[in-house]
Amino acid sequence: MKFSIQRNPFIKYLNTVTRAISAKTALDILNGIKLDLTNEELKLTASNGDISIETTLAENDEEAGLSVLETGSIVVPARMFVDIIKRLPENEVNINIDAKYQVTITSGQAAFTINGLDPNEYPHLPEIEIKTQINLEADILKRVIEQTIISVSNQENRPILTGIHLTLKSDQLVAVATDSHRLSRRQLALQVDQAIDYNLTIPGKSMNELAKMLSDYPGQVNVQISENQVLFILGQTYFYSRLLEGNYPETDRLIPQNSSTQIEFNSAEFLRAIERASLLSHEGRNNIVKLTLDTANQSAILSGNSPEVGNVEERLSFNSLTGEGIQISFNPDYMKDALRSFGQSQIKLEMTQPLRPFVVLPSEGDTTMLQLITPVRTA
Repeated sequence: MKFSIQRNPFIKYLNTVTRAISAKTALDILNGIKLDLTNEELKLTASNGDISIETTLAENDEEAGLSVLETGSIVVPARMFVDIIKRLPENEVNINIDAKYQVTITSGQAAFTINGLDPNEYPHLPEIEIKTQINLEADILKRVIEQTIISVSNQENRPILTGIHLTLKSDQLVAVATDSHRLSRRQLALQVDQAIDYNLTIPGKSMNELAKMLSDYPGQVNVQISENQVLFILGQTYFYSRLLEGNYPETDRLIPQNSSTQIEFNSAEFLRAIERASLLSHEGRNNIVKLTLDTANQSAILSGNSPEVGNVEERLSFNSLTGEGIQISFNPDYMKDALRSFGQSQIKLEMTQPLRPFVVLPSEGDTTMLQLITPVRTA
């Protein structure tokens, strides 16, 4: 196997596939990147068992400058190989693999020789038996992930909650995540040519890596769903993820259907106030802030008391306040995450009782985006 390639484009493709490599893996060979070279293309593959990424450089890609001299396959140690390529002195890289899987890398006056592995020992990628497929704009899919992944659980005692649950039915996609203390839900209209009725839960770690890849990808993403795998196709890059087994909890019943108190804020202004209050709450044993709403006097006060550190109190500006007075305590980090998901917009909080979950919504009545937070009991 022998080829030459331009260093910078090669690094970009290597960085893409290495997203699938974990620090800990059950198989040593999964610490490597598989290279498959034909007369037409160079295919790069990496996997950690949960995520697999495959991307292709075409021989006619002028930017990559791939020149195929001898076809073949090899598995190279990912960390070492990528570090070497990044530090080579010249743009042109020459790679030669002998029959014993020794890899020689030359560029300018620099030459490295490292040991590769037998590509026949590398696990095969999952086979997707397509049941459902849809197309989504990359920027919209990235936003859906960002708005829901904040509520994914990191506790392995309930594995199903470590993922984002997607429901595809008729012409709608609903994404939900919850860790039992908060919940994020985003609804999205779909344009599909077929009747669909499907639900799946994708690991949060998979969705986090996918969102990073979507940042650099303009255009549509083709999503293909099978029994226990989902495939996202981004041009020449294939991103596979396993699905979590089990039934996701029924989350609709957690969302209040009515409220007794409503207040509208500018999201950015309220976020800054929460950030100020959390300066003290983070230093204390209890990371809690309190929101006191007095509808009779039309006042909203955000406060925090950390006996070890001190206290903070701020009178908030708001757009409107209606309903009954209420005092509610919550984790400020949950609120910061929720507010950031709305960006620069007007939002409203809808509350029922001091210890009942409350929701954060767009103030203009848009129900496609919702964040729910469970209050904290205080003495």
